[in-house]
Amino acid sequence: MTTDAVTIGIVSVSDRASTGVYEDQGLPALREWLQRALKNPITFASRLIPDEQATISAALVELVDANCSLVLTTGGTGPAPRDVTPEATLAIADKELPGFGEQMRQIGLAFVPTAILSRQVGVVRGRSLILNLPGQPKAIAETLEGLKNPDGSQRVPGIFAAVPYCIDLIGGPYLETDDAVCKAFRPKSAIRAR
Repeated sequence: MTTDAVTIGIVSVSDRASTGVYEDQGLPALREWLQRALKNPITFASRLIPDEQATISAALVELVDANCSLVLTTGGTGPAPRDVTPEATLAIADKELPGFGEQMRQIGLAFVPTAILSRQVGVVRGRSLILNLPGQPKAIAETLEGLKNPDGSQRVPGIFAAVPYCIDLIGGPYLETDDAVCKAFRPKSAIRAR
């Protein structure tokens, strides 16, 4: 059986990184984690853009239109006036998936009490899943992977465990994860024979 190829959009939202004030760390963190977690051949479509709602919405629509089955954003999800990634995401959504934002905040609360200030959302547009992730590379990995106990068992599930089945349900490619990084959950009826 061959593994489906997948195109993934990755978007870093930062006024300062997009103007070269400092080097962006979001895109490399997303790329590195996804390459570890997925067995699929991946093509990345990357964007480094400022905190401008219309620019963010336009980038998300462009990536969905370019057949990205999954679009991950990083940055712009706090309460500051320039943090508008959730608004830009919701503005172009067909459906909101509140469980993703709820779980991201639960994971963050295991580390910092300020996780309640995050406003990440998960949405579907067409046949694409769009997820807003935190801005820090360490928080990106924790959010996607979840929290593990010292013995390696899962303490708090990461959000990525639900991503492959969600993409199945909206008509995207079959994503296969490396269980050592993140074990995807699918009902038995949705698991492909190897």
